[in-house]
Amino acid sequence: MKSLTAIACAATLALAQTPSVANGPGQGLTARFEVEFMQMTIDHHFSALRMTELAAGTGLQRAQEISAAEGTSPTPGFAASPAKATLNDLKSMARRNNRMQREEIMTLQRFLREWYGIDYQPRLREDARAAIAILERARPGADFNHPFYETFSRHHYALMEPVNGCMTGSDLMHYELRRECRSMWHSQIADIDMMRHELKKHFGIADYQPFKGLDPLRGNNGGPRGQHSGHD
Repeated sequence: MKSLTAIACAATLALAQTPSVANGPGQGLTARFEVEFMQMTIDHHFSALRMTELAAGTGLQRAQEISAAEGTSPTPGFAASPAKATLNDLKSMARRNNRMQREEIMTLQRFLREWYGIDYQPRLREDARAAIAILERARPGADFNHPFYETFSRHHYALMEPVNGCMTGSDLMHYELRRECRSMWHSQIADIDMMRHELKKHFGIADYQPFKGLDPLRGNNGGPRGQHSGHD
């Protein structure tokens, strides 16, 4: 039987032989998957920046005080926006997501540069424009709070299948990417759960689901807002 010292030495040697950072592209099928996944996620997060700044408003300068009135950083390409949300929990979640997804965009851009030599800049895709348009048209207050919870839940959920693919099909050496994907999965599922509770609390919607609806005869058939049995 090996001694504890021998086992510890073997473990240390194994760690020393494991590369600390993967600095090359994925092998075979994983390369194309990773590039397309990271570019899509950057674009997806970029649209979330606009959605969250419509909720919490924008501020060009951070105040020193921690305050519920604090805004987000303006999204490149958009004018400054006043806060449309009137629920503090909603604005808090919007600020948190805005900061977090800015960091995730930068992380994925770094992976693309270091592993694939790609300098990728985010863009708005057509499906994201539809969700943003709903929020831009909504009036401040309850008329905004309600569609924000639905569109942002649907927006979060749309990333779950690609993130599952990242966690199970990315390159074996790119553990940093899988770690980033696990973080996205947990944080966005938690947000969806919170928003479903808020829809019940504030709007009496007890059966909201962030799925894309299929039946046009239903009162809410999904699209950018998910679905429930009630009427908007």
